[in-house]
Amino acid sequence: MLKLGCIADDFTGATDLANNLVRAGMRVVQTIGVPTAPWAAPLGGEVDAVVVALKSRTIAPVDAVRQSLEAAAWLKAAGATQIYFKYCSTFDSTAQGNIGPVTEALMEALHTDFTIATPAFPDNNRTVFKGYLFAGDGLLNESGMQNHPLTPMVDANLVRVLQAQCGRMVGLIDYRTVALGPEAITERITQLKAQGVGIAIVDAIANDDLMRLGPALKALPLVTAGSGVAIGLPQNFGMAPTPQSSQLPAARGWQAVVSGSCSLATNRQVQAFIDTKRPAWVLDPLQLAAGVDVVAEVLAWAMPLLPQGPVLVYATADAASVKAVQAQLGVEEAGALVERTLAGIARGLVAAGVGQLVVAGGETSGACVQALGITHMQIGPQIDPGVPWCHAHSEAAGQGIHLTLKSGNFGGDDFFTKAFTHA
Repeated sequence: MLKLGCIADDFTGATDLANNLVRAGMRVVQTIGVPTAPWAAPLGGEVDAVVVALKSRTIAPVDAVRQSLEAAAWLKAAGATQIYFKYCSTFDSTAQGNIGPVTEALMEALHTDFTIATPAFPDNNRTVFKGYLFAGDGLLNESGMQNHPLTPMVDANLVRVLQAQCGRMVGLIDYRTVALGPEAITERITQLKAQGVGIAIVDAIANDDLMRLGPALKALPLVTAGSGVAIGLPQNFGMAPTPQSSQLPAARGWQAVVSGSCSLATNRQVQAFIDTKRPAWVLDPLQLAAGVDVVAEVLAWAMPLLPQGPVLVYATADAASVKAVQAQLGVEEAGALVERTLAGIARGLVAAGVGQLVVAGGETSGACVQALGITHMQIGPQIDPGVPWCHAHSEAAGQGIHLTLKSGNFGGDDFFTKAFTHA
């Protein structure tokens, strides 16, 4: 029987969560969207957790709620005893949602009056202290996330951010309580519920905090968090780390990187790849808007280069450049153009023989996975914290491929070259 059912609000976040569950000993399958069939082959067999990857982070709240409820219903029917709603470690959202509305809808569906919320992921320098989210040594709103084109994060106080999205009262379980261990956390939950609090932000500044938190969440029907909390949950199901949980088939085929993220981390990764003198092609959104067949141009450029090693195709740019393009094309149109183009390029590269593909950026990953006709993925070994290799069957290409979906903010500067040494 399925033990843990997970819902992720974007595709890179789904693999991030699945990666932590695998490292903690669970065998994990990630589905692309809500499966249309009941729990059965090809998803059956030796699987402890399923992560349903949605593309719901930046859509209308009503649509995000509907998709999340559909995912929860499928997971419960499959036997999941606990539901985990996963969002980004930078708590990406707006004053309207979608974290708050989805959380409250899932609470109603699961008949629970309390849950927790924490995006803490210390392995990737995301920590929560006194309810404030830090990215590295600085507050979230000073990390570059204040310039995010879709979900600018201008407030690091998570209680305040989440309360703006929720009808239920939002409270805090602070670091002093967490440090005392599971019993103290459970007692604090009881106190908060008596005070009318329905959702509590939880402090965590180290992995030890997340491990102490895990047992206190065992009885909750719903957990909401970034991927960090996942390291403390498998112990509740009697599971421990094992190498077998991350085994994948042998990697084959040429290598390529497709990058649409404009985060500071991905900008550094693009530059590091270019600095190695490997081939790279930058997309110009204005050319796309003018109707130039950029997909054909890129594929013609890449074909003679692929046998020599990885190639990079990117739309990654700094915040000023992104805003300039958005001013001409509009925010939604600019993003949609780039996503469609990168998805077409990814599909063409795989059809040409690329068997190891790195995709950077949540929106880009969603578009590429859908274009490749991937319905589910087996989660494999970690490359960097939060980013594993996966194995999937591409219906569009008619073959299995190795794929990694990298959140824009994750990975070291050398990620685009290091990844292929781990396949």
